[in-house]
Amino acid sequence: MNQIEEIVEQSLLYDFYGDLLTENRRRIYEAVVFSDLSLSEVAEQEGITRQGVFDMLKRTHKALAQYEEKLGLVQKFSKTKNALAQIRRCLDDAEAGGDTAEDLKKIRELTDGIEAIL
Repeated sequence: MNQIEEIVEQSLLYDFYGDLLTENRRRIYEAVVFSDLSLSEVAEQEGITRQGVFDMLKRTHKALAQYEEKLGLVQKFSKTKNALAQIRRCLDDAEAGGDTAEDLKKIRELTDGIEAIL
């Protein structure tokens, strides 16, 4: 996984599970990840060591990953989003004069898949 994919994944994890973190963890995570402050800047701001900030980030990443492992909300979201994109392509194809019966069959399969996810 490249750095951009990691950032997107961490952002999604935080979007889904950030409210489950303590206020302290959220504040430090947001300062480093979203405000792009250095570990030293956050350490000074929080009155802790740079190592303390690093350890907090590491524990926060682990906690977010564990929430996803147990709940799987990001995975369900991604699967649903992909299925919806495929449905849109089928609709576009049907509107363009494609095989409407085949497109409708595919849409039915995709909506059944979404229903199973939820």
